[in-house]
Amino acid sequence: MTDFTQIDRYIADHLDQSLDELGLLVAQPSVAAQNWGLVECAALVKDMLGKRGFQVQIQSTAGAPVVFAEYLLPPGSPGADKTLLIYNHYDVQPPEPLELWDSPPFEPSLRDGKLYGRGVSDDKGHLVSRLHAIDAIQAVDGGLPCNIKFIIEGEEEVSSINLKQYIHEHAEQLAADVCIWEFGGVDHREVPIQYLGLRGICYVELSVETASSDVHSGLGGSIFPNAAWRLVWALNTLKGPDERIRIPGYYDDVDPPSARDRELMAQLPEVADEYKTRYGVSSFLKGLTGGTALHIAEVFEPTCTICGLTSGYQGPGSKTVLPARASAKVDFRLVPHQTPERVLRLLRAHLDSEGFSDVQITFLGGEPSGRTDPADPFVQLVVETAEPVYGVPMQVVPLTGGSGPNHPFIEVLKVPVVAAGIGYPGTKAHAPNENIRVDLYEKGARHIARIIKGFASQL
Repeated sequence: MTDFTQIDRYIADHLDQSLDELGLLVAQPSVAAQNWGLVECAALVKDMLGKRGFQVQIQSTAGAPVVFAEYLLPPGSPGADKTLLIYNHYDVQPPEPLELWDSPPFEPSLRDGKLYGRGVSDDKGHLVSRLHAIDAIQAVDGGLPCNIKFIIEGEEEVSSINLKQYIHEHAEQLAADVCIWEFGGVDHREVPIQYLGLRGICYVELSVETASSDVHSGLGGSIFPNAAWRLVWALNTLKGPDERIRIPGYYDDVDPPSARDRELMAQLPEVADEYKTRYGVSSFLKGLTGGTALHIAEVFEPTCTICGLTSGYQGPGSKTVLPARASAKVDFRLVPHQTPERVLRLLRAHLDSEGFSDVQITFLGGEPSGRTDPADPFVQLVVETAEPVYGVPMQVVPLTGGSGPNHPFIEVLKVPVVAAGIGYPGTKAHAPNENIRVDLYEKGARHIARIIKGFASQL
């Protein structure tokens, strides 16, 4: 068994320097939704990898650039036949609402054992903690034990619009044996969780226009069509009070969870009370109360979620106006075998058949679901190397409710994708006061170091 005493000591002794480096990255805004700071952030990421001996390229896409880096051992040397691919993203969510932050979102603030800032957890902290692990291995061993490649994109927060094409075009350059995904962490019990799959997503904007401009509601309320009502009626056809999605054919491609899926989900802890406390909800949909049924419904059932509604006047006081335009942001979370392309076709056909051909659909991004086999040897390695760091066994979860672009990694690059990172339930990713815990940042680096060295020696 490898002795990690020196590596762990390096990680602990140089923790402040690593957090300072993370702070510099967080201080650089990189908001994909607003096209803010992406080029500058990509350049900063390139410099960070370059100083560690990686060969780095900033590669253009139709949107934000991708940072590709590789550290290749000389052919024939030990470890040169093994390649580890690491996926991260440098873009972040918009910081708004700014007034809810306790400190400015792009001015990293360390207090009470936590580092605060937009993107500090999602996803810059994961990236820099991995670099910290690489630093430790290089310092102690004098180099890396296997080939390592990074792909770091700038559009994950806007559904990785150009990543699938990028992967197809650069499949040979990205070739690897295994992949570490962008996130990971512990649950509310401090147990590390291994998420082996992501749901897919189809994100759309539905919009309708009924007049060339807003109209005085006293003039038009009785005789002009109202865009807001028109959209509400269209949305009402998508899902019923029973939570059943009413788009014909929507469930045709849905696979039920396998016996292995059910077995793994049954091993998860009860979360009903924890969810109620954390999110302030009093009950769950469809009469669910908790247990395995709640876990399965959370990730193995497809969804249709209204994420936002916009129409007419929404400022203080009153304004008697009949809206000319209304729009809604809607996401469909997809389970294995559903695809965004098919959902779009079904949605268009449904709206047309219901008499809403005037409701426009704008596709804002999406990807299919992707899953990794729990029996893969690399999965077992990642699970086994977690326990010495966290003190408890890692728990395997076959699918999580969130979405991400893991599908082309699994289906095009043919690599198993695993999670390992620094997250925890209170990280507030996408929300004001996003943060990481410094203790988990250190543990995340220690785990990555063990994964790298274990993979290099794995038969």
